[in-house]
Amino acid sequence: MLEKTFYKELLKNSFNIPLKVTYWDQKTEQYGTGDPDIHITIHKPIPIKSIMNNASLALGEAYMNKTIEIDGSIEKLILAAYQSRNSFLYNKKFKQFMPTHTHSKNDEEEFVQDHYDIGNDFYKLWLDDTMTYSCAYFEKPDDTLKQAQLNKVHHILKKLNPQPGKTLVDIGCGWGTLMLTAAQEYHLKVTGITLSEEQYEYVVQKIKDLKLTDCAEVKLVDYREIKDQKWDYVVSVGMFEHVGHEDLPEYFRDVAQMLVDGGTALIHGITRQGSGALNAWIDKWIFPGGYIPGLTENIDNILNAGLQLSDMEMLRRHYQRTLEIWEQNFQAHRAEVTQMMDERFSRMWELYLQACAASFASGNIDVVQYLISKGPSGTNLPMTRDYVYR
Repeated sequence: MLEKTFYKELLKNSFNIPLKVTYWDQKTEQYGTGDPDIHITIHKPIPIKSIMNNASLALGEAYMNKTIEIDGSIEKLILAAYQSRNSFLYNKKFKQFMPTHTHSKNDEEEFVQDHYDIGNDFYKLWLDDTMTYSCAYFEKPDDTLKQAQLNKVHHILKKLNPQPGKTLVDIGCGWGTLMLTAAQEYHLKVTGITLSEEQYEYVVQKIKDLKLTDCAEVKLVDYREIKDQKWDYVVSVGMFEHVGHEDLPEYFRDVAQMLVDGGTALIHGITRQGSGALNAWIDKWIFPGGYIPGLTENIDNILNAGLQLSDMEMLRRHYQRTLEIWEQNFQAHRAEVTQMMDERFSRMWELYLQACAASFASGNIDVVQYLISKGPSGTNLPMTRDYVYR
């Protein structure tokens, strides 16, 4: 009885939309006014202590394990939780446990490989042909995901105002689309850096296939180990979220160290417009060691590294749409994913993709592109932003 009372209070106060909830005793309750289009079924009680320790972790694992079933949009449900100020997502009494991490070079390699070395075949099922696993950039309402990812690559490269023959390094190069486009279309000499063996092998083969061995290379190395080489341009997309709170200052110092004097960097990643944060469920199951820094936290680290901010752009709505398309693609291949992995893995990923879309939709997290100069801001850039859109 105590457990059910606890659940009723939790669910009644956590969402700003009407819900139908069926409990383990087969009794159904409705919360909120109006006709609910989401039905939650709780097959057995989740220990109150687990929810009090960290509600996101306990409820996320309950969904993975089929203790909780959700009939309706997970994204809509979690968005409703973000929009309710009394939700467990904001209440500190439901966040008594939060993970902590070190980020040694060995840790960093393990964290990256846990996520990105699941297998190229898995990612090929639901990413687009560019194999780009970061926020796309939708210039037109009818842009396909592939077109939007190519838009993003060009948007980043154009911001650098790249000059043919100069050098570029991509920290956390993924499957290489950005660096290879920089070599092919902007005539730069490029270097990619990754800790993922799957990505490394993929990019090595792409360089050979595209006959770019004279101007492109990829290194399977921790970016912190590179001390004796400098580039005209540094790009890093979706990387600093993996660095961790304690190592963010070092990350931006390394960006500064990699740049020639007067060089330009474009750093693109998930940021919060409030203070930095992490999520225990995502940390445990999706991105071990992940941390989302605050906007001003990143700016302070940029300035403290001796760099200057030339421009900044928010892309929150673009990542929400990217995730929604990924989730549609994922669902179209869900049976294949389940056969490749298992049902629990599929439930984990559909929760992850929809929860992240909800987090962007709510404004809880954002995507920011920081255009940075080593030296007085914008010295090597045109006086206005027009050059980016030509």
